[in-house]
Amino acid sequence: MDFTPILAAIFLTIAAWFAWRYFKLRRDVDEYASRLRGQNLETDIKELENLSSAIASIVALRNTEYAALDAERARLAAVLEQMTDGVLIADAQGIIQFANPAAGRLFQTSQPLHRRITEIIRHHQLVEAWRRCQQTRQLQSETVEVPTRHQYLQLVVVPDQNSSGTLLLAQDLTRIRRLETVRRDFISNLSHELRTPLASLKALTETLQDGALDDPPAARRFIDQIQIEVDALSQMVTELLELSRIESGRLSLDLQPVSPSDLLTSACKRMKLQAERAGLTLRVECPQDLPRVMVDSQRLEQVLVNLIHNAVKFTKPGGEVVLGGEAGPGEVRFAVRDTGIGIPADEIPRIFERFYRVEKSRAGSGTGLGLSIARHIVEAHKGKIWAESMEGQGSTFYFTIPL
Repeated sequence: MDFTPILAAIFLTIAAWFAWRYFKLRRDVDEYASRLRGQNLETDIKELENLSSAIASIVALRNTEYAALDAERARLAAVLEQMTDGVLIADAQGIIQFANPAAGRLFQTSQPLHRRITEIIRHHQLVEAWRRCQQTRQLQSETVEVPTRHQYLQLVVVPDQNSSGTLLLAQDLTRIRRLETVRRDFISNLSHELRTPLASLKALTETLQDGALDDPPAARRFIDQIQIEVDALSQMVTELLELSRIESGRLSLDLQPVSPSDLLTSACKRMKLQAERAGLTLRVECPQDLPRVMVDSQRLEQVLVNLIHNAVKFTKPGGEVVLGGEAGPGEVRFAVRDTGIGIPADEIPRIFERFYRVEKSRAGSGTGLGLSIARHIVEAHKGKIWAESMEGQGSTFYFTIPL
């Protein structure tokens, strides 16, 4: 069979279709060109360029704002990270959404996030403060003592005005409370120390005015007693001024290389007579080859004399006071050991406070400032001072001086 006519027909059909597509495309191009010739292309291009510039400016402005926001967020995160106060943010259901490291330390938890406030705070008064804030939507504050940790905590709960959540600020007031206690005790002890000699002076002067002046032997005894009380007041004022000068940083030290053995021997000689009058043995146990220390020998001898004076005052006749020294790692450790009445364990942490005196020693003489002055002098030498004692078995006061 001859397929030539059929193939020719197919070829003509395909050629006709391509011709139609060509002329249609050409017509469409001509129409588009006609439309373009009727428009102002330069104006359209300028408008597009202006629009593009405006969009670019908006994008740049937004990028600048986002960068500033990120920087502000980073600064806020750094502040919250370094704060000593605990910060918690909770939602309306009391689920913690944010907590800084200080909050974890204050409430003794390593993972407070996504837990309930009642689980983290664990103190009914603080939880009640949070609940009151949730109910009233007003700021609430509560201060409590945590006896198990010897800690005072203050919780401030602030409502979030944009949501039903709350911000909780926890502050550790333990150190402030302790300072308040020290201040109250200082005022109380100072009043007590001043009241006794002033009352004695008043009584003595009234007795003299009532006729004791006409009795020369009695008048002499009263005047001698007045002199003793005045000397006590003068010593108290002198020590208070010295303590104030030391605590204000105005203590100047004349540092010189000194042998620890010579320092202990010198202090022992100064207090030897007082120890003998009290019926005590005072001696030095210190190697001669200890390394020299850079100290103000006059100030450090003052520390030793204060410690020896206390040891003599609270040791019964027949006892002994031993002065010692030994080398330690990068330091020399001095010790004043006695066989006296000892100090109760709960009193030891406070014996270096101004005017603080153990109850058993209140009847004794002294201003109650000696140990406080000793502590400041030792610390001015970059050293440490502490005491170890058992009631009825004596006390040992140590202090170290770095080499």
